[in-house]
Amino acid sequence: MKKYWLLLILPAVLLPWWGLGRSDSGPEVDFATVRKTDIESTVPTNGKVEPVQWAAARAETSGVVRTVDIQLGQRVHAGQVLVNLDTTSARAELASALASKEQAQADATALAQGGKASTQAELEDQIRTAKAAVAVAQRNLEALKRLATRQAATKVQVQDAKDALDRANLSLAGLEDKRKTLVTASDQAVAQAKVHDAQAAVSLAQHKIALGEVRSPISGTVYQFDLKVGAYLEPGGLVAYIGKLDQVKVTVYVDEPDLGRVGLNMPVAITWDARPGQKWYGRVDKLPTQVIALGTRTVGEVTTIVDNPNHDLLPGVTVNATIISKIVKDAASIPKAALRTIGSTNGVYKLTGRTIVWTPVKTGISDINNVQILSGLQVGDRVADRVVEPSDAELQNGMSVRPVSGT
Repeated sequence: MKKYWLLLILPAVLLPWWGLGRSDSGPEVDFATVRKTDIESTVPTNGKVEPVQWAAARAETSGVVRTVDIQLGQRVHAGQVLVNLDTTSARAELASALASKEQAQADATALAQGGKASTQAELEDQIRTAKAAVAVAQRNLEALKRLATRQAATKVQVQDAKDALDRANLSLAGLEDKRKTLVTASDQAVAQAKVHDAQAAVSLAQHKIALGEVRSPISGTVYQFDLKVGAYLEPGGLVAYIGKLDQVKVTVYVDEPDLGRVGLNMPVAITWDARPGQKWYGRVDKLPTQVIALGTRTVGEVTTIVDNPNHDLLPGVTVNATIISKIVKDAASIPKAALRTIGSTNGVYKLTGRTIVWTPVKTGISDINNVQILSGLQVGDRVADRVVEPSDAELQNGMSVRPVSGT
């Protein structure tokens, strides 16, 4: 009788245990919940920074760098001296040219006043002497004429005296003519030409000295400069690059398959490994007109304009760029890992009770983590994300699973 009762009780005890074992069968799966979130479709790439507006400061003459008045990263204004070259030779030329100019101006002034004072004084002395000689000859002739009337002098003596007077008058006339022609118009023209030549030499020497000061062609920030005192520069030698860095141009390299997702004025975010945690923002300014080979990639060069208010982004550096091609607000989304493809159909394993059911879905845009669901699921549905235990289990339609909490 007791054995009979044991046979009746044993199935009642084993039945719940068997059901509990069945409920714990199947792989342990992490599930994600369909939820609304903002999704940004992005094109991640890299690029190189350049100034939007820049200019090169170059030496216009050869010389040794004597002083350096700037440093890399310094803000300068247009016309500010960047470096000074050694102008010792040009300063010696200037001193010589100034001396020549003073002499030429003195000569021109003397000629304007009738000639040199010493020459004028000498000529005036000669004229006075000649006049005195004329007066003596005149008195001698008159005396001989009076003597001749008294037959105390001969005609020959009178004629000799007259000839002497003529010679004295002729000498005086010659000296007076010389005084009139002491300074001619051509003399004055030559003197003025010498003044102009001297002034030109002064101006040339001053210009050479001015060229020794290499100045900034524009206002901006010095972003390339490595000259040291003692360096030698040839004419046209580069001194520094100066750029306006309030905004910079970032040329980003977009892979050919992604070019169709990029359009004008799309937002772009820039990061730089040298400044972790910082971001700069801008927009797409110019689309490529051709694709080029870049290493193993085929890319188009997309030009973006990025705000750089603190001048932190320096020209020449390589940065990371993310072009935001599309943004969907409050999109029904799931993690990318939850989306699976069977054949050519995208779908998910949706949880129904403790069973997963293959459910085809239509997707929209995606970001690095999530994908938009356009149809096939509702907000709140739970979909298989990853298998927890055993990790190599293969999910199948209709499979019983052990759900664990997910996102």
